[in-house]
Amino acid sequence: QVQLVESGGGLVQAGGSLRLSCAASGRTVSSITMAWFRQAPGKEREFVAAINWSGSNTDYVDSVRGRFTISKDKAKNAVYLQMNNLKPEDTAVYNCAARRPTGLGRRTDEFDYWGQGTQVTVSS
Repeated sequence: QVQLVESGGGLVQAGGSLRLSCAASGRTVSSITMAWFRQAPGKEREFVAAINWSGSNTDYVDSVRGRFTISKDKAKNAVYLQMNNLKPEDTAVYNCAARRPTGLGRRTDEFDYWGQGTQVTVSS
């Protein structure tokens, strides 16, 4: 079992930055693939970014590439999502997710473990 707890969400103006954290327990982040998803009101949950078990490979949805960075801290057993140049359309609940280290993945059904989520609101 893997437990995931997100933090770092909040209210920020357009153009600002936030860093989301996801603390993992039950498994080390160096042994699993981890990702961030988001769900805006009235919309389906969508993939945002993923990082493989070693941290050597990452993937991003086109709408955030160049603005968001996913990273791992093995010492803290955590994954982060640095979000820069935020836009109102980034407003959503952001969830951390984990899966077996067999590739990255973008579909929600590829991930076995989920955190409760943290709210990010970007004002215009």
